[in-house]
Amino acid sequence: MIDTDDGRPRPSAAGPAREKVSATAGQAAGPDRQAGQSPAPESRPPASFAAPAVLAPPPSVDVPRAELDRLVNGRNHDPHGVLGAHPAGDWTIVRALRPDAVGVWVLVGDERYEATRLHSGGVFAVAVPGREVPSYQLEVSYPNARYVVDDPYRYLPTVGEIDLHLIGEGRHERLWTVLGAQVRRYPSEDGRVVTGVSFAVWAPNARGVRVVGDFDFWDGRAFPMRSLGHTGIWELFVPGISAGTRYKYEILGFDGVWRQKADPMAMHTETPPATASVVYESDYSWSDETWMAERAGTPWHAAPVSAYEVHLGSWRRGLSYRQLATELVDYVKEAGFTHVELLPVAEHPFGGSWGYQVSAYYAPTSRFGSPDDFRYLVDALHQAGIGVLVDWVPAHFPRDNWALGRFDGTPLYEHGDPRRGEHPDWGTFVFDFGRSEVRNFLVANALYWFEEFHIDGLRVDAVASMLYLDYSRPDGQWLPNIHGGRENLDAVAFLQEVNATVYRKAPGAMMIAEESTAWPGVTRPTHLGGLGFGFKWNMGWMHDTLDYMTKAPVYRMYHHHQVTFSMVYAYSENYMLPFSHDEVVHGKGSLLNKMPGDRWQQLANLRALYAYMWAHPGKQLLFMGSEFAQEREWDEATTLDWYRLDDPGHRGVHRLVADLNRAYRATPALWTRDNDPSGFGWIDANDAENNVLSFLRLGDQPATGQSDGDGATLLACVTNFSGAPHYGYRLGLPRAGRWQEVVNTDAITYGGAGQGNLGAVYATEEPHHGQPASAPLTLPALSTIWFAYDGEE
Repeated sequence: MIDTDDGRPRPSAAGPAREKVSATAGQAAGPDRQAGQSPAPESRPPASFAAPAVLAPPPSVDVPRAELDRLVNGRNHDPHGVLGAHPAGDWTIVRALRPDAVGVWVLVGDERYEATRLHSGGVFAVAVPGREVPSYQLEVSYPNARYVVDDPYRYLPTVGEIDLHLIGEGRHERLWTVLGAQVRRYPSEDGRVVTGVSFAVWAPNARGVRVVGDFDFWDGRAFPMRSLGHTGIWELFVPGISAGTRYKYEILGFDGVWRQKADPMAMHTETPPATASVVYESDYSWSDETWMAERAGTPWHAAPVSAYEVHLGSWRRGLSYRQLATELVDYVKEAGFTHVELLPVAEHPFGGSWGYQVSAYYAPTSRFGSPDDFRYLVDALHQAGIGVLVDWVPAHFPRDNWALGRFDGTPLYEHGDPRRGEHPDWGTFVFDFGRSEVRNFLVANALYWFEEFHIDGLRVDAVASMLYLDYSRPDGQWLPNIHGGRENLDAVAFLQEVNATVYRKAPGAMMIAEESTAWPGVTRPTHLGGLGFGFKWNMGWMHDTLDYMTKAPVYRMYHHHQVTFSMVYAYSENYMLPFSHDEVVHGKGSLLNKMPGDRWQQLANLRALYAYMWAHPGKQLLFMGSEFAQEREWDEATTLDWYRLDDPGHRGVHRLVADLNRAYRATPALWTRDNDPSGFGWIDANDAENNVLSFLRLGDQPATGQSDGDGATLLACVTNFSGAPHYGYRLGLPRAGRWQEVVNTDAITYGGAGQGNLGAVYATEEPHHGQPASAPLTLPALSTIWFAYDGEE
């Protein structure tokens, strides 16, 4: 095998050969013809072909019948060993596989040599004079037409030795550039450019693999692929086809059953419910250089992050990626969020899964456009200063028989033992994280989204289901690890590898874990034994806070610990505070309808909750619709209830969220020490009787990294979760002077009652709450107020 790591197909020969190839053009009309072919003339005039002056008798072109049977039946691991051009002394034997053809001629220059049928399955052969393998084409005759085609079996492998070595080790970080369908071009000796597609797929236990598609009318008999040794890679270069071609692999499984499978490495697909893979070639030019440079230098743990979680199909139903690049970008920019987080974008067969049952990990869903259309959306967000996070699902995949499951007739991507390879809750397969090729597939996939689509972070779904071998499994139905424990050591190693690799290869990236247990060190660096994530969703804070908020104010004093407990562990991980899609589905109702009281009280509760959330240590995430207090539970089949913005109360919540985002970004105290205990201090955590929480946020000036004492790095947050206002409420503060009322959720502009402190309070040197100064406040019912220190007076 010749190293072809440049990805360029080359004509093959058993001996010295002139690497001369002719391109073809026109549309196929027979079952094995290629896109890009044209009808052949009925005859060609005689022409000269330089043959030896004295020729030995032509060699036999025969092949043992058993080998021909294996070839025709798709069971030959090396079809190129039979087909294509093979030197034989003074002659070259050319064999072609053309099912359903009535005749085949080999065209060498202007010479035309008629081939003999060797097998009824469509194997033809002829010996042409010449010691060197000539540049040739095939003229193929069918009952109703005749075509000139190039021969796929005259090319060397497009997967090089180095690629195969890295794949075998499970360390090919750019796997998508080698496997799958790659459009390839190279110049021929006659000045033309040969264009075609190389197909390569991992199926180590297959007995045979063929490629089928538009170019052969979905009849794979003409295109058996070759096995490239122990790596389990099967490969074939098919000249004359191009981007837009639909295809699948036809795999003869280890169990003896033929299956048509979509390409695991496909970069584009048909729009569901159609399931074919589509050859794709990007020609996108990015315009987000400024964003990418700034991202690379941003320490996100000490920077503002407020994410707007979006399901693209139901935000505003019917929009394409390019339409979203205008409407979503404008909306998010106006709302002030720093990032969007997209529910899974990778292709998935069932829309009702919201993207969490992925069938094509390398293909953005075609529901909204092409991969370059998705690039356009990301680019537009970046140019607007908005980061892009994408949900990623390496925990499990669906059982669809045309996708990854039992790919080569055996458990390949999934673990073979159902106690580890099947998920009882979701009816899906679980990846075999201990298999190097599977880890390579997933690690390269993570890098693919960063490199090819410039995304800024992956939120990894269902991490807990990966970490625990007994996750959702009763006793006796799970398999312990080698130490007898419940930890999935292979999954731990995989998560460490993918996180370390992403942070090494994608400067400024974020890896975010949805991990719902107390697994230690989720955001600890891998070299210190952690999983290596940058952030973790704080599910404990979310559950405790929402449970507290569902209580009527009169009962909240008995549950006060639920909203203070989060600070006991707030700095054990780098947290993100999520009110995600999971909290507004499956009968849980919307965030608004979780709030007690009448509609005014519900809206007031929600406003107070949001302002408390934005001031709490951690990054913020809010699911779409929640920013304007959508009333009904989210339904992916319908668009959001945008008409709610016509109501002043809902419009007020929307305005508050935008103001919170702006105030948050402008207040370094809320993010420069977000993961440092010195950035937070309780003023009073124990006023359960009044349902009041008060705390300080402290931060540094980003330009200097130091607290300069001018008050810009100090913010006090006071929340009154009771149903009654408190007048003259004395609050301890660290400095005397003017404290500006930056946010008041009871403001009339937000739909509140308009109670407050006339824009500011003045603290005097009267100690209270253990602080050297204090000020009397008016705390409206169901409200949160932010006070920023404005200097001494």
